[in-house]
Amino acid sequence: MADFLLELLSEEIPARMQEKASADLARLFTEELAKAGLKPDRITSYVTPRRLALIAHGLPIETAAVSEELKGPKTSAPPQALEGFLRKTGLVREQLVERDGTLFAVIERPGRATAKVLAEAIPTIVRGFPWPKSMRWGTASLSTAALRWVRPLQGIVALLGEDIVPFEIDGVTSGAATVGHRFHHPGIITIGSAADYAEKLRACHVIVDHAERRGIIRARAAELAAEQGMTVIPDEGLVAENAGLTEWPVPLLGRFDPAFLEVPREVIQLTLRTNQKYFVLNDAEGKLAPAFICTANISARDGGAAIVAGNGKVLAARLSDAKFFWEQDLKAPLDDYLPKLEAMLFYEGMGTLREKADRIAALAAWIAKAYFPERDPETARRAGLLAKADLATAMVGEFPELQGIMGGYYAEQRGEKPGTVSALKQQYVAAVEGCIPACVALADRIDTLAAFFARGIKPTGSKDPFALRRAALQTIQTILVNGTRMNLLATIEQAKTGLGADGLNTAELLDFFADRLKVQQREAGVRHDLIDAVFALGGEDDLVRLLARVKALQAFVETEDGANLLAGYKRAANILKKEGGVPEGASATPDYEPEVAESALIAALDAAEPKAAAAVEAEDFAGAMAALATLRGPIDAFFDQVIVNDSSSSKRNTRLALLEKIRVAVHNVADFSNIEG
Repeated sequence: MADFLLELLSEEIPARMQEKASADLARLFTEELAKAGLKPDRITSYVTPRRLALIAHGLPIETAAVSEELKGPKTSAPPQALEGFLRKTGLVREQLVERDGTLFAVIERPGRATAKVLAEAIPTIVRGFPWPKSMRWGTASLSTAALRWVRPLQGIVALLGEDIVPFEIDGVTSGAATVGHRFHHPGIITIGSAADYAEKLRACHVIVDHAERRGIIRARAAELAAEQGMTVIPDEGLVAENAGLTEWPVPLLGRFDPAFLEVPREVIQLTLRTNQKYFVLNDAEGKLAPAFICTANISARDGGAAIVAGNGKVLAARLSDAKFFWEQDLKAPLDDYLPKLEAMLFYEGMGTLREKADRIAALAAWIAKAYFPERDPETARRAGLLAKADLATAMVGEFPELQGIMGGYYAEQRGEKPGTVSALKQQYVAAVEGCIPACVALADRIDTLAAFFARGIKPTGSKDPFALRRAALQTIQTILVNGTRMNLLATIEQAKTGLGADGLNTAELLDFFADRLKVQQREAGVRHDLIDAVFALGGEDDLVRLLARVKALQAFVETEDGANLLAGYKRAANILKKEGGVPEGASATPDYEPEVAESALIAALDAAEPKAAAAVEAEDFAGAMAALATLRGPIDAFFDQVIVNDSSSSKRNTRLALLEKIRVAVHNVADFSNIEG
């Protein structure tokens, strides 16, 4: 048994691609070797900005010999069949084995040297590697058949035990040589075997284990912050990104002018984290500290002072720009930015952002008046009008990620009401909380959905370029988190009026919401067929009430009474379907002496139906289910003891009408025909 080392050295691999590439290399390697019957004991994967590597532990020196038996034609088959089988196997007639009147070919495949298997497999893997983006380079790039790699491939280490596995890929020949850190040890390193790979590179200032580099960055950053009485704001994505940018990570702490803290926290965090890849720090009171941690890729002789100073200068320039944008934007109230929205198109054929702001304002005020009567609709109108104003500010022009958030800050600075400030800041949050913020977010999203649906632009399959599914889901989340008792169809109709969109099919948009609700609730453990069962009744677009009914229904059908009632309902429905429904004029009141079980069912229905209906009206859905549960025994007894399809047409028609009465009673709660089971 031997360990195999593979390293693919290249120019810098983008940090965002590294971890997936490492996993892909291990997967493709395992798949290619499996084709030859080889399986390593385990695989250790490594990735740095300059290299992809793996070690396959415990590979046999050669593959096992294989004996393969192929079934051929009968001995009585025509000569043509035998000739075809011989051509396929490459054997002659004398080499075939006869058994029970059938010919078999036994093909012995000798074992192959693992080195030869690897020499064929690695070029196949490299040429077919699934990089999200790749390139050709050099003179070879003139040919479309040239190797494509994420960045120019510079070297390959391929060692089985201590022996080089020889192969060549587009002029790059495998060997045992690699290089160390670009600055600390740019010279050649010769690797003896997989066993000394990681430690030889560590001695040359390269830590090949991505997880180890993450750990170093995380621990040292926390240590530096603690020394200054600060804490690092946790950011695993940034830890991974810095690990993907460095082979020898050295976290360093720097500071910036506290005067920049006048700028909103989110602006500073975005500048540090997104633009500069720096870690953000809080002081002992949990407030933003005028400090940062950057990650160098070198152990500097001066302890990193020059690196920190250089990074500090770059950061100061960026923060100076941000402070300038902040101060300039504050010179005018948000209302002054509204005219600029007239030059910004919402979407072709859907008006400008200024027109959308007016629609949001009107619909937000309508929603507040209809569903939040304790709130001032004019506050909702004002918040809706200003919702998109910050899109015309310099700050949002520079930092689009801060739209909404900056509007909230500007509104706060100008003395707008707290509800308006909160509405502007929250408008892009998935589940918006609070009455005025909810009014604005719901108005914005429903207007967007109505506008696109009116123009026939809808999600199809996996394509949803305008994120309409997300808009519907966030609308649902906002309604539910606030417990808003909204008539969704009426709200869509109001949005339609505001748009002047006669082409909007409101029922179609409501169905779209229903589909999104099923997806959302399925993830929460709610059965989609139960949502269908409630929606099928029609007239139910209050999502809070609908889900209360669905959850009560789910609890009921999971009980023995519920399961048996469902079975009885389906039996009744099947009989009605088979008989073509209830004959015209038939009554559930017998004009004959009913059987005991028949009378008991009539009495149970007469008692349960009004109770269930009253409970539904009072939104006591558990009570409605309890009323239906009383029908379980009488229905079971009826089917056990009474013949529905009686020879007497009078009895048959009355009993069919009684089955219809069961259906009607149950439909007070839900359409059980949509429930699976």
